[in-house]
Amino acid sequence: MLQVNKPSSEINREYVEVESSPSQTLTSYLEIVRRQFPTMIAIVSACLILALLYLFTAAPQFTSTASMVIDTRKVQLFQQQSMLGDVTIDSATVETQVEILKSENISLAVIRDLRLIDDPEFTGSGGGLLGTVIGAVADLFSSGSAPSEFELTRKALERFEKNRTIKRLGLTYVMEIGFTSLDPGKAAKIANAIADAYIVDQLEAKYQATRRASVWLQDRIKELRTQASAAQRAVVDFKTANNIVDTGGRLMNEQQLAEVNSQLILAHAATAEAKARFDRISDIVKQEIPDASVADALKNDTIVKLRGQYVDMASKESIWSAKYGREHLAAVNLRTQMAEVKKNIQDELKRIQESYKSDYDIAVTREEAIKTSLANVVSESQLTNQAQIQLRELESNAQSYQAMYDNFLQRYMESVQQQSFPITEARVISAATSPLKKSYPKTLIILAVALMGGLILSFGAAMARELTDKVFRTTGQVEEVLGTNCIAILPSLSAPADLQSKLGGKLAKPKDTPQPDLFRYVVENPLSRFAEAIRSLKVSVDLNSIVRENRVLAITSTLPNEGKSTLSTNLAHLMAHGGARVLLVDADLRNPSLSRELIPDMQVGLVDLIAQRVELEDALVVDAETRLSILPAGMTSKLLHTNEILASKAMHALITQLRAKFDYVVLDMPPMAPVVDVRVTSSFVDSYVYVVEWGKTKIDVASHNLRGAPEIQDKLLGVVLNKADTKLLARYESYQSRYYYQKYYARYGYAD
Repeated sequence: MLQVNKPSSEINREYVEVESSPSQTLTSYLEIVRRQFPTMIAIVSACLILALLYLFTAAPQFTSTASMVIDTRKVQLFQQQSMLGDVTIDSATVETQVEILKSENISLAVIRDLRLIDDPEFTGSGGGLLGTVIGAVADLFSSGSAPSEFELTRKALERFEKNRTIKRLGLTYVMEIGFTSLDPGKAAKIANAIADAYIVDQLEAKYQATRRASVWLQDRIKELRTQASAAQRAVVDFKTANNIVDTGGRLMNEQQLAEVNSQLILAHAATAEAKARFDRISDIVKQEIPDASVADALKNDTIVKLRGQYVDMASKESIWSAKYGREHLAAVNLRTQMAEVKKNIQDELKRIQESYKSDYDIAVTREEAIKTSLANVVSESQLTNQAQIQLRELESNAQSYQAMYDNFLQRYMESVQQQSFPITEARVISAATSPLKKSYPKTLIILAVALMGGLILSFGAAMARELTDKVFRTTGQVEEVLGTNCIAILPSLSAPADLQSKLGGKLAKPKDTPQPDLFRYVVENPLSRFAEAIRSLKVSVDLNSIVRENRVLAITSTLPNEGKSTLSTNLAHLMAHGGARVLLVDADLRNPSLSRELIPDMQVGLVDLIAQRVELEDALVVDAETRLSILPAGMTSKLLHTNEILASKAMHALITQLRAKFDYVVLDMPPMAPVVDVRVTSSFVDSYVYVVEWGKTKIDVASHNLRGAPEIQDKLLGVVLNKADTKLLARYESYQSRYYYQKYYARYGYAD
């Protein structure tokens, strides 16, 4: 099934589906670049020209670099630790040194040493044409008085810090010092001066710190010496007051207590031993005759001897008693002697017992005496221990003060030595030299930045122009906004002077105006692109006739001067030239411009036919070449309600009559925005062709008019983009390029 004009909803839906794809999004950006390519080229070229102008006017600058390292393995002139304490070099310390290098103290020291306030590079306008211009402009706004030394110094400092670069190389202890100047030798000199100023500043800072520490240490040492002497004196006075005597590292009371305690232990052992002997002798005394082991244990010769006698006598008495009887005088004498010996033994044992008892009593007495002495010593020791606690505190204070005094005295000696031998951790490992090539401006970088900036700026300008371009330029815009097909794009026409001679003999019109030539353009230029677009419109009309009758065509537009009359005339000429019976009707009763251009002297026309004052044959004018019948509007200057005339039954009857007599009836209608005449013709018009001026007609105005006239939109055959600039059109729709038409018709020797 052939479908010429798609419904609005279907068109919009297809457009949204295509537009939503990523490839279509990229394509849309490429289309924007292609459409705005001249503008983008102009902006990029301007940026490159400005960059080249800057490169030619800017003074060349040279950068020299020196390298400095913070050496963590510095040579120590003294083995002892520095009195200020050497801080471990870590990442934060290196970053701190970088900030010190950037400080104003270092910068002012270099400015002062090199007398940079007398250098025009630092206090003048700067080098190069650009600097001269800026300086001249600044002089216009200056007060005219000579600047003070402070102002010159601050100005030199500002430019100095601007041209100086300090950075740390990675995570190393190396710092890179760079300076940029118009003179390469001056750049190297200043970079080295910065490094030297930093080292001198570090040495001076250490010297000042050491000197201040030495002064403070002197006062502190005097104070500590007094405190240590007072503490030691307090210890001696306390020992004297409390009778504390130190003997070989031990107190006398402690030594006495140890000796008495040892004596008590020995006395207790002696008492126990004496008591054991006394108890033993008491047990022996209870025996009549001690046995041999006891006698030997006593180690007493008398008892041993008496016991021996007693044993001999007992042996003899036993023998005599057995031999002569117990009553024998010899046996009785022996028993008497034995009793005497036994008595002597008992007496000796008692004497020994008394001796042992005396030793035991002496031991007990001595032990008690030692216990009493121990108690006294313990009592004295307790008092001494209580005093010793305070003594220890006094001695601890004395030792602390003495240790502090010795430590501060040692540090003072170190500070005195370091004042004579100041050292610093920083040293230059690579001195700055005069650079051979300029560092600024970098030609390639500036050109690349200018090119990149130009591309970004040009693309932004292109997007801005696209977003603010609220007019019809492409068929896609027509299909998206109006929901209908764009059936033709007509190029903008001009009337060359050599065509004026061809106007005579066709239709009556003034010879001094080239405008009528536009109404016959398809006849005069049948192989032109304009004529081909009119043929495309006629094909759409014929194809749409398959679906419904399409004999009465109305040509309208949004606003005046959009070319609807030119389109109507050329379409009618093309159809008539093809052999069809065609009638061109000027139905713009408010402003019959078509009648004024084609038949300015005609007195009757459409209005007279509707009023039935003339016959149809009397109101028509026929073109001699194409046989096109033209019905002018007639006298319409006094008509007020033209819409009522077009909606009248007489108008309907006239259209019915024209349908029977002609193959095509082309109505040149008034524009839709100013008047409502077009809307009343929907009952007898088969199809409408809506003319939109390319690049001029506002999108919102056209869409508003069509939305407000649904009866016209339902019969809308399509939209024609008129007065298109063929050169610009190729940027918006590449398939509309003039190249295809010129190449095809090249064999005819024609170029549009």
